[in-house]
Amino acid sequence: MEKQKRLKKNEEFQEVFKRGKSSANRQFVLYALEKNDQPHLRLGLSVSKRVGKAVTRNRIKRVVKEIFMKHEEEIASNRDYIVIARNPTADMDYFEMEKSLLHVLQRAGLFRQSRDKRK
Repeated sequence: MEKQKRLKKNEEFQEVFKRGKSSANRQFVLYALEKNDQPHLRLGLSVSKRVGKAVTRNRIKRVVKEIFMKHEEEIASNRDYIVIARNPTADMDYFEMEKSLLHVLQRAGLFRQSRDKRK
């Protein structure tokens, strides 16, 4: 994932937590904050030590980044996103995580019109 498309600083995370809207299911919590002055989306990830050891947490982060890159054209841009992975994600494979994360995005209404028309 490109450097400009990542959230890293604590201040950036705190702003999204305070001012953003959240949506969740059993596997993921998603925070989204609209930023009209930025042309692309930015992604921040949080996976607690309670989810698993470092290998498991890093795998979850890699899969979530891959899902966002794969569906980048469909997901609303000009927003900051924070994805928090919950415990059940440790036992999920790629396709289960993809389905769950897309479900949370759909619930939050963060898809562009092209995806809505296909369904």
